[in-house]
Amino acid sequence: MKTVITVTLALLAGMAAAHEDIADKYPQSELYNKPVEFIPGVWTAIGATAPPTYENSGHNNNLSFIVTGDGVVVVNGGASARLAQALHDEIKAVTDQPVKLVIDENGQGHAVLGNSYWRAQGVDVLGHVETIEVVEKEGDFLLQGMMGYNKDKAEGTEVAVPNLSFDDEYDASMGGVEIKVLHLGPAHSPGDTQVWLPQMGLVIAGDIAFHERMPPIFADTCTSCWIETFEGPFMDLGATYVIPGHGHPTNMASVTEGTVGYLHDLRDKIQAHLDEGGDLAGAYYVDQSRWTHLDTFEELATKNAGQVFSEMEWE
Repeated sequence: MKTVITVTLALLAGMAAAHEDIADKYPQSELYNKPVEFIPGVWTAIGATAPPTYENSGHNNNLSFIVTGDGVVVVNGGASARLAQALHDEIKAVTDQPVKLVIDENGQGHAVLGNSYWRAQGVDVLGHVETIEVVEKEGDFLLQGMMGYNKDKAEGTEVAVPNLSFDDEYDASMGGVEIKVLHLGPAHSPGDTQVWLPQMGLVIAGDIAFHERMPPIFADTCTSCWIETFEGPFMDLGATYVIPGHGHPTNMASVTEGTVGYLHDLRDKIQAHLDEGGDLAGAYYVDQSRWTHLDTFEELATKNAGQVFSEMEWE
């Protein structure tokens, strides 16, 4: 336990060091980081807090796994078949338990494009019904995008729709570990999924929660819904520990500030801009300087402002 606590403290201390310009931290693998045991039995390979690139092999989200007494549960299929295999190699180095279930946190490429590897191993893949809709409709588009940046590293990847689905909750408990797969409500993107481990006070939150990377806001993101889901059922879980979709494992206070703190602030700025009769062109320049410390600020801040303006203009 002492070793695990030391690793946990090192992870939390390392939060300030996360930056999109840091080179691949695990060059002998297609994983950006070697998996670490955050709390006993729960491991995560922390992705780059940056856009997907050839250099990071698309590993720019967290790929986690839970070792139970009767098998392993993986959270996120990964961005490619090769990346999924790299994670599987690391799992085999930790335990001889077989992988029995993969859970996709949403329908984004870095969560679902590795599904084909896992299905080829005979592993079930679980996705929310909205995630499945996204993969069915946009899977080829996601694959082409990944092939564009990943080049030869895309070899062997195919679109594979999750073969198991759920609406609100799925019981994935096994080997004495209670595992609840939840869709708590609309948030960052369709099918946002959280994996709740009540015995450990840990939630593998997916993209409902951010703290080191600026939350991206898409055309289909409802920020008011995201706030409602976060401040309601997500906070009601009472989690002590959080593995977010991106960035180091942390706590609820950190992701609350980095997620709804940011969303409230941006919405307040856009509302003031609207009240003054401002237009879309001006919305891009609302003051977001409070958040310049977040990775991908340069890539996302103005885009987010435009999306929120378009959303709030019709609220």
